[in-house]
Amino acid sequence: MFQSVLIANRGEIAVRITRTLHARGLRAVAVYTDPDAGAPHVAAADVAVRVPDYLDGAAILEAGRAVGAQAVHPGYGFLAENAGFARQVADAGLTWIGPPPEAIEAMGDKIRAKATVGPAGVPLVPGSDGSGLSDAEVAAAARGIGFPVLLKPSAGGGGKGMHVVERDGDLEDAIAAARREARGSFGDDTLLVERYVTDPRHVEIQVLADAHGTVVHLGERECSLQRRHQKVVEEAPSAVLDATQRHAMGQAAVEAARACGYVGAGTVEFVTNADASEFFFLEMNTRLQVEHPVTEEVVRVRSGRLDLVAEQLRIAAGEELGYDQGDVTLEGHAVEVRLYAEDPARGFLPTGGRVLDLVWPGGDAAQRSSTIDGGARVDAGVAAGTEVGSRYDPMLAKIITWGRDRASAFDRLDAALAATTVLGVRTNLAWLRTLIADEDVRAGRLDTGLIARLPVPAEDLPDDVLAAAALAGLLDLAEKAAGDDPFDRIGGWRLGADPAPARWRVVPAAGATGDPVDVAVAGPPHAAVVTIGAEGTPRPAQGRREGADVVLTLDGATRRFRTATTGGADGVRWLGREGGVWALREQERLRAARTAAGGQDGPLTAPMPGTVTAVEVAEGDHVTAGQRLVVVEAMKMEHVVSAPVDGVVKDLAATAGAAVALDAPLVTVVPDPGE
Repeated sequence: MFQSVLIANRGEIAVRITRTLHARGLRAVAVYTDPDAGAPHVAAADVAVRVPDYLDGAAILEAGRAVGAQAVHPGYGFLAENAGFARQVADAGLTWIGPPPEAIEAMGDKIRAKATVGPAGVPLVPGSDGSGLSDAEVAAAARGIGFPVLLKPSAGGGGKGMHVVERDGDLEDAIAAARREARGSFGDDTLLVERYVTDPRHVEIQVLADAHGTVVHLGERECSLQRRHQKVVEEAPSAVLDATQRHAMGQAAVEAARACGYVGAGTVEFVTNADASEFFFLEMNTRLQVEHPVTEEVVRVRSGRLDLVAEQLRIAAGEELGYDQGDVTLEGHAVEVRLYAEDPARGFLPTGGRVLDLVWPGGDAAQRSSTIDGGARVDAGVAAGTEVGSRYDPMLAKIITWGRDRASAFDRLDAALAATTVLGVRTNLAWLRTLIADEDVRAGRLDTGLIARLPVPAEDLPDDVLAAAALAGLLDLAEKAAGDDPFDRIGGWRLGADPAPARWRVVPAAGATGDPVDVAVAGPPHAAVVTIGAEGTPRPAQGRREGADVVLTLDGATRRFRTATTGGADGVRWLGREGGVWALREQERLRAARTAAGGQDGPLTAPMPGTVTAVEVAEGDHVTAGQRLVVVEAMKMEHVVSAPVDGVVKDLAATAGAAVALDAPLVTVVPDPGE
């Protein structure tokens, strides 16, 4: 067995692999780029080496050689399914912790994958099986299959370039779009066309294969809750499969692995109809999957728990699995959600910023590797102080729970999400709680289009949040005004009158939208009267600080808020409770006057962290409302920043090609006189 393993990856998977390496007494070697110098995966490792890029295989191998690494674990993403890199690892005399390069190549091309597994009896979706089809041939194949059909790139995955075509009239445009997106994402515009399974479920089978001929499957994962073909919630086992269906799908996955000479941990993905009475091969992922923890939580081998990374290490070292299919059982139910840096209220645009504070389930910042005590498992790649940008995938963490049955697993997950707080970066945390509470989700009535049909909850700003923000501000002032001078007291000092109330004009920040709200607080924090809105009714409230928390009592209900603030004159106060997070700032009175008069409240800012791809105006230009000013791109999504009013361009900070953070000032439009 090797003693030192280089992890050719970053984020939560690098931390998770390190955890297993340390549990087995092995040395973990991390690599990092400049933006990741202080990242959690670097701190977790025994030694870390800088590389220019996570896709630079030669530099990664050189880093490994320099510190005596003997094996390479690629994680997922980046170089994990790169057959050329796998060969480079072997040529360098290191052990590749993954499948043979030939298996990666066979399964990496969807057309070749179907040709490989079909003769082994694996069910295939009716569709084209040739490569290099022209547009006319793709169209002819689609008409031969019958609508609806699915167009998808042969060379890639992750939902990129996939188009469902419902009718012949849309076919030409869909083919052109699919080719264009395939070229942009994978450098290869080869398309295949398949029958589109209506109301499809996405079910996948985890397989393990050693180099001695043993192949087993570890049951299935249900991954139907997806957004734009990206998985959001995964669970094991599926709510729809029975024992007979599980056996049939598991055997098909085993045969697919045998057909390509697979060794290691891999996943065979299938699409099924609503009741799983039929299923078809989609693809094989020749690596560890993001959602592997739910399998670890439910699988028992001879009554013992399984660590898939540990199994990868044993297989790569040449060991036999030491068990067969009859030794594998499933116990209970597990569910996982992906915590993303994204804003559901703005079309799930990626967000960013510095993590000011975070709390994981259990009340501390420590990641937990098991749910054995009934708690939650957290696999995270961020910590307090982490800068979240647009260079990499926006997934911050995975939260996993286990229960004796599906209902208890989901109940525990909801409690875990309610106990989680991330301040400083807008995330999908509150939306996840809404999603897993949906009636169809709880009943197991899932398909890959369910999320797209659900409404996105509107942004809200509850009274208790406004009151907590105001009392937090009052507590800050109280700390500054602790002296005996009456002129330093909160509200000042007035002859023969009660002190004036402290007043704030609060507006949503960090990309959130909403109108300013006036909040007034009279009296000390422990016995205050809060008035929300210009016509609001005074209400008694009490607030106190406990560490990083503000405890608020309003209308007879006591709630605890985690709080953090950014610095600067335009600082933002973040508040979190029960999975919800709000960012607020105090609006300057001059800004408020401009807004009330129809003007612009300060500069137009970046709607997401990314890169400025176009600046279409110059300083001093006269523009009209709605005119394009700046284009920002992140994660292959473009957002156009337009002029809010007729006016003149001032303070143009945006530069084409420059990276920008969320809410970074781009340009100001000064309204024309009379506007």
